[in-house]
Amino acid sequence: MNTDYAREQMVEQQVRAWEVFDTAILDVFRAVPRERFVPPAYELLAFADTEIPIGHGQSMLTPTIEGRLLQSLELRPTDRVLEVGTGTGFLCACLARLAASVTSIDIVEEFVETAQLRFEDAGTGNVELFVMDAMRELPDGGFDAIAVTGSIQHFDPRFVEALRPDGRLFVVVGDAPVMEARRIRRGPGEDWHTESLFETCLTPLVHGAAPPGFLF
Repeated sequence: MNTDYAREQMVEQQVRAWEVFDTAILDVFRAVPRERFVPPAYELLAFADTEIPIGHGQSMLTPTIEGRLLQSLELRPTDRVLEVGTGTGFLCACLARLAASVTSIDIVEEFVETAQLRFEDAGTGNVELFVMDAMRELPDGGFDAIAVTGSIQHFDPRFVEALRPDGRLFVVVGDAPVMEARRIRRGPGEDWHTESLFETCLTPLVHGAAPPGFLF
């Protein structure tokens, strides 16, 4: 497989074609080697617009969803970002290139350990990884942006509470086969504004498909 050609086709024919026009995001997709973040058995599908199984009942997001997610967060170089669902680490690597720092959590210890090795090999130093169940607890708040990479059945306001004023949250909410991708922006106080972006269907977060039991 000609990876350079396949990568450019992914960027131009998939990501840009689905209304991702931010050049910084398109450049990140060109720079981060997606083929190194997929399970070896699926390497030939690294640039395909399909969810890739990664084990433990979870899947890697499609390039188009990843592009729309990144664009919705309106990331700045000074931003502190929380990623919920580390997975293979690809999206986290993209976030790390666009923001000042990324805290990424996953309930699956294997995902966190594997992603940590990939970041060490790549010299990515602005990422912190933790094993954590997001439906029960979150890292200390004050994030400028939060990316939730799996769906949740019911919206959880704790994600908004973890944002700074003017912080942005990407989250997919609902039940299969049709879910709603939302961008939520926190106001100066306790209020927030919700914008519906598109319909999709994502693999749920572990424990995300059942009503969440909050721990405060």
